[in-house]
This record gives sequence, structure tokens and C-alpha cells, in this order.
Amino acid sequence: MKTRDDLIHHLAGLGIETKTVEHPPLHSVEESQALRGTIPGGHTKNLFLKDKKGRIFLVVAEETRAVDLKGLHKRIGASGRLSFASGDQMRALLGVEPGSVTAFGVINDTGGQVRVVLDEGLLAHDMVNCHPMTNSATTTIATSALMAFFQSTGHEPLVIGLEAPADDDGQTA
Repeated sequence: MKTRDDLIHHLAGLGIETKTVEHPPLHSVEESQALRGTIPGGHTKNLFLKDKKGRIFLVVAEETRAVDLKGLHKRIGASGRLSFASGDQMRALLGVEPGSVTAFGVINDTGGQVRVVLDEGLLAHDMVNCHPMTNSATTTIATSALMAFFQSTGHEPLVIGLEAPADDDGQTA
């Protein structure tokens, strides 16, 4: 499994510049907002999901986005409702621990089992912030460079609006 150092070397090999800020381990968006300081750019939250057939999806959303989990499966081509994938699947496919899910985790999905779903709202930011394989740091990367990173790992993200409909009474994350 590729580590944080492997990720940074991979990005450097692609000519991608990043800036990483160290901080205490963060396990939720709320903790992140309270402790990260003023790191510029869009901040991500990540949902590691599976459908009824066991297909895996990594949803990379803007941190404040209310994601419509009830109806998302219809919009991303999943089979039936989505549920959270297990920590074991997360470790095996992304190489990260629960609480450290990151867009960068697909560097470890060499078999192409993970489908990346990207919130189009993140594309409005010049820079995006993601954990570099650990939740004790935040790495800032140009949005265009994040897309180049996905392509370098063989993951072409499905870019869609993830906002929950205004009249939805379903589950959101």
C-alpha cells in the first residue's frame, strides 16, 4: 500500500505542487473546521460507499454539502440504495484507516474497483484540500491538479451536483 510519502512523491513526479499543513488527527468535518485554522480553498468530506451488488464508490464532496444518500444511487448508476462500506474494504482498497478517507486514497486502488464521484461544487474552487493518506495533515492542491491526479491513477471521476433536493426528507450526510 502506498503511504503519505509515496503520495507526495507521486504528485511531485507528475509536476504537481502541493502544500501540506500538519495538525492533530481530525475525524469529522466539525473537528476539521475547528482545528485547521485558515487553510484557503475548498475543503472536502469523503464518503466511502457500496451498493447492493458490492460496487464501491468514493464520494468526494464539498465539506458543507448535504449529500442526498437516499437518492444518490439513481444519479451515479449504483444498484439499489447505498450504504457505508466497511473499514476492512477501506483499508484494502484505499490504504487508509476509517476517519482518514481521502480523494488521494485511490492511489491504492490499482484494480480500479473504486468509482470516484466528485461534487461539481468543488470545481468552483481554485484549490482543494484533502488529507494526504492520514487525518493528521491537510494537503492543498490545485483543483486542476487533483483532476490530473485522478487520471494518473486511472480514475475518471463522475462529476455531478451532490446537493440534496430542497424538499427531500431523506437521509443526508
